[in-house]
Amino acid sequence: MSCGEPHETDCSEVLDHLYEFLDSEMPDVDRDKFQHHFEECSPCLEKYGLEQAVKKLVKRCCGHDDVPSDLRAKVMGRIDLIRSGQTVPEHDVTATAQES
Repeated sequence: MSCGEPHETDCSEVLDHLYEFLDSEMPDVDRDKFQHHFEECSPCLEKYGLEQAVKKLVKRCCGHDDVPSDLRAKVMGRIDLIRSGQTVPEHDVTATAQES
């Protein structure tokens, strides 16, 4: 997507990192650069608005579901393995631990 106008930040870069912008997961310098892009590029601003609306809808409709405790334990176990530098197996690590 592009509006056909030259920009300091290319439309493809903005759209590739749109969710990082939406989730505030980028440095302030990049956020400012993207904000400036949205001010001058209506197609990207429209895409941003659409994705923001979808994200709000998903949060409203699905944001209240509780995470099953066994799923949380599995995810936390994998995070611990990754942090410790161990290789994360492709199979279910908790099933192996429970069977032992």
